[in-house]
Amino acid sequence: MKRLILAGAAVAGLIAGPAHAQDKLLNASYDIAREVFGAINAAFVPQYKTDTGRDITVDQSHAGTSKQARAIVEGLEADVVTFNQITDIDFLVKNGFVSEDWQADFPNNSSPWYSLPSFLVRAGNPKNIKDWNDLARDDVKVIFPNPKTSGNARYTYLAATAYAKEAFNNDDAKVKEFVTKVFDNVPVFDTGGRAATTTFVEREVGDVLITFEAETRGIAKEFGEDKFERVTPSVSLLAEFPVAIVDKVADKKGSRDAAKAYLGFLYSPQGQKIAAENGNRVQDEAVADAFKDQFPDVRLVTVEDVFGGWDKVQSEHFASGALLDQIYGDR
Repeated sequence: MKRLILAGAAVAGLIAGPAHAQDKLLNASYDIAREVFGAINAAFVPQYKTDTGRDITVDQSHAGTSKQARAIVEGLEADVVTFNQITDIDFLVKNGFVSEDWQADFPNNSSPWYSLPSFLVRAGNPKNIKDWNDLARDDVKVIFPNPKTSGNARYTYLAATAYAKEAFNNDDAKVKEFVTKVFDNVPVFDTGGRAATTTFVEREVGDVLITFEAETRGIAKEFGEDKFERVTPSVSLLAEFPVAIVDKVADKKGSRDAAKAYLGFLYSPQGQKIAAENGNRVQDEAVADAFKDQFPDVRLVTVEDVFGGWDKVQSEHFASGALLDQIYGDR
């Protein structure tokens, strides 16, 4: 139960170790990223020593990224963030913690890899769940976390909405009815992606888990392909994983150079390989080609194409009283 044990450990505290202030980093990351950053850190620490002659410690904090962003504003001294939605970094920008041009600091608009909302069902797929329309059936119970606290769940909400927009020819009433039905089929909203995984895997609640493709791959690999099956929907939403230096913290602690080296490592062939091994689709063409057989073809749509960009998503869907609030209701 390694993944679930890691989840509890992350709540209890951070991985610690002695180091100078400028040679110690705190990475505030998304909820289901424990394994990938555990492997990233194990590779980065000796590489940093080779490159600089200095020791470094990288501590991790994991939670829903909206929760992480609020925690940083309230005093969590994270040197870097590795999030799963742009809006949470924009929240840090608005509060003076991250520079406005943060997307220019690293390649691909500061997104080293990407994924998509995907499905995990029980062995044999007893409910014959194939696509988003199946999630609205009366006989299907759906598991995904609370979109109020989880970037993972917000991507699920947006992907389901994007599917419905196509299916119902942008009929807003029918789109809202469809997404509301999907939400009605969720028996419990956990605070983050890993808690939702625990509900589905350990508590055996629900017929289908909706989470990032990387998580579905990790669960099936750890608990057995004979217990779960991965289902890739016909269409899904491109989920980028933006990273940024938390300027206000890094400048205070003198950790900017180390923070830049750390985030830069995510783009290195070694960092990209580790990300791919952990189920993420990567930007490096050579690494992506080496792992292409492990990733099913899927038509990906973007927030820009379907919703007009993240600013519109924030105001029309995620702001107080907006569409998500209307659909989520009093759950």
